[in-house]
Amino acid sequence: MFKARLIRLDDQAHEHTHDHHQLVLSLAGRAEFEVNGRGGEVCRMRACLVPGDADHQFAGMGDNRMLIVDLDEQGTSREDLDLLTHLFETPRYPQLDADFQNLLNYAGAELERYGSDPMLARSLGGVLLRALHLRLFGEQSSRNHGPLDLERLDAYIGEHLVRRISVAELAQVACLSPSHFHVQFKDSVGLTPHQYLLKTRLDRAARLLRESDLALIRIAEECGFSSQSALTTAMRRYLGLTPKRLRIAQ
Repeated sequence: MFKARLIRLDDQAHEHTHDHHQLVLSLAGRAEFEVNGRGGEVCRMRACLVPGDADHQFAGMGDNRMLIVDLDEQGTSREDLDLLTHLFETPRYPQLDADFQNLLNYAGAELERYGSDPMLARSLGGVLLRALHLRLFGEQSSRNHGPLDLERLDAYIGEHLVRRISVAELAQVACLSPSHFHVQFKDSVGLTPHQYLLKTRLDRAARLLRESDLALIRIAEECGFSSQSALTTAMRRYLGLTPKRLRIAQ
């Protein structure tokens, strides 16, 4: 049985265990999780899959709005049980592509308006889980055997992240035409090259904010943002938190 609900996670750390699986998604803001010792964050670009009976700790980071799907295996069809087994075999923090984020926005709006309808909550929870399952497993063979050398691309991006990197440049590294590269990259990664570059810049900026005392303007420069303001705008939009609040929250 799937049940979807909206909630704000407060800043105080909580620790508990429950016997049902749980999918945690962010409509706004972010939260930090640790599931069976594996840490990660929930934000617009990343979800969290909490297996049943897993020890987990979590805390919201500032203003946030989470969509949580609770999954009780009782009364669940065989097909859905197989889906849950795949998804919740281990704790995961899957990346979310733009299409999934649009689906999430729709589900959040419907729950905000009709959340008291249990049939709608169950249906929306099932749709979100199936869409996530397809991204993680339905396209797995093409990801594993695609023509792109993702390790080489990641190394190139990491080496040149301080400056602007064009899609044509990455296509050249992959020895593909820009149009072919764009299609192959999205099929392999689930994000467009531009979305992936932005995620990489934000991930590095967040790590530097947590682990260093560098000035914000220096972090912006090292992560390839045109200005401190550009970094702040991107973090507020995609992580729901400004750089200063992220640093203070650590």
